[in-house]
Amino acid sequence: MSDISEKPIRSLCVYCGSSPGNDSQFIDAARALGRDLAEQGIRLVYGGGDKGLMGAVAESALAHGGAVLGIIPEFLLKSEQIHQAKNIEGVDMQVVPDMHTRKRQMFEESDAFLAMPGGIGTLEELVEVLTWAQLRRHSKPVGLLNINDFWSPYVELVQHMAEAGFLHNPDAAMPQVFASADDVVGGLFPSTG
Repeated sequence: MSDISEKPIRSLCVYCGSSPGNDSQFIDAARALGRDLAEQGIRLVYGGGDKGLMGAVAESALAHGGAVLGIIPEFLLKSEQIHQAKNIEGVDMQVVPDMHTRKRQMFEESDAFLAMPGGIGTLEELVEVLTWAQLRRHSKPVGLLNINDFWSPYVELVQHMAEAGFLHNPDAAMPQVFASADDVVGGLFPSTG
């Protein structure tokens, strides 16, 4: 978003896949992002699982001394292992009753948002936070980590919607796009990078 808040950035919500995907660069980017967040003292807020990109970004943040907040709905406790179950020090794990509560709590705990590669759930979380921005319910920065052009079709779709006249606040609906994890901290949070 073009309207970057002057509020200091203390936490980043990362939406990403609970699978690793089929490109090793996705996992590499997750690990680099976790490291960068830890090194800059930015708390990671994420979905709480320990698999795929979700697990990689959290484990990397922890390995580099970072703070991590995982928020997971009760029904996923059976299908996804969580870091709390492994007794990993440094993870604040919160179990919530449902997905709606999870998303709202992730929003409230975060100063900015970033979508990495992922599936339908990642897309849904991204679109919701951008919808709220377009409706001027928040002015927190939103970004995409566009590893190997993963998000390029989405960016083209949003541009198409704007050109067709369906976006009331197009600048708020278009997230910042980053080609590498190393660009995220300085791009979303210029005062820390």
